[in-house]
Amino acid sequence: MTEEVVDKSTEQAQDQEALREQWVREHFQKANRFLAEKGIIPSKVIADDSRYLAPYLAVWKMESKQPKKQTFWVMSGDLPSDYVDVKVAATAREAIRHFSMMWQLKAENLHQSGVTKDKTQLDFANLLISRAESLHHMCNDDKIWG
Repeated sequence: MTEEVVDKSTEQAQDQEALREQWVREHFQKANRFLAEKGIIPSKVIADDSRYLAPYLAVWKMESKQPKKQTFWVMSGDLPSDYVDVKVAATAREAIRHFSMMWQLKAENLHQSGVTKDKTQLDFANLLISRAESLHHMCNDDKIWG
């Protein structure tokens, strides 16, 4: 009986890891597509600096060669995909903090400009605020960052 419990526990851990790996692959592809839509062709991921908090978000440190050689922090997950030059943050944690502040400002600018009278724009501004708050909490959670 004890052997059965250990086997099931090991099997569940392997299933969880397989799901996590699948999620990471899917969001890597999503980040690549997002950059390609912006005219940026990624050439390399710096995996040691990237962080994956499945199923919420992934922050990739990616280099591009086209249109010019440059390095970016790219975020994908259960939130709008976005990217910034690597110069704004030294670590993935700092990049998440930057995205959080940037999204708060974007949402405020949308409200100030009056475009949030349109329901779609209002929904987008509210999504930015919600995700920015979640990112802020994640940044401040030392358990996530070890």
